Amino acid sequence: MPLTPFHLGPGALFKAVGGERFSFTIFGGSQVLMDVEPLVRMVRGDAALHGPSHTVLGACIIGLVSGVAGRPISETALRYLKIVHRPLTWPVSFASAFVGTYSHIALDAIMHKDMNPLWPFAVGNELLGIISTSSLYLLCVISGIFGAWIIATKTNRSP
Repeated sequence: MPLTPFHLGPGALFKAVGGERFSFTIFGGSQVLMDVEPLVRMVRGDAALHGPSHTVLGACIIGLVSGVAGRPISETALRYLKIVHRPLTWPVSFASAFVGTYSHIALDAIMHKDMNPLWPFAVGNELLGIISTSSLYLLCVISGIFGAWIIATKTNRSP
């Protein structure tokens, strides 16, 4: 399913580990941009949902777009929501965007047989089925819970 919330679980863990060097909002935005193509293909009724956007090259291009657009959009959204945060830097923006796009490729490659993540350099999907889809979902949920727990723990310790 496009725009799956399961991708956000690892994002919470990345945020917990990265702290202010990682933007969860930019990561989340990159997840949405990654799934624009599958959403369009789904609406059109295409048999294959995952095309060029779900390749290493596609993730690079979407990561660049996410990095450029993510910083001003995230700053505006966080300011509007009155969420206290340090100003986002360009390195944080691009790191968060690329972690988002490349983790998206890795997670989707495990469960979607219509993916060719290394296209045009190679055809096939070596990650397909390395763990079951239910185990993948469980790992995403557990990483989200663990990440949220770390963040909550750090927040409660702050003076």
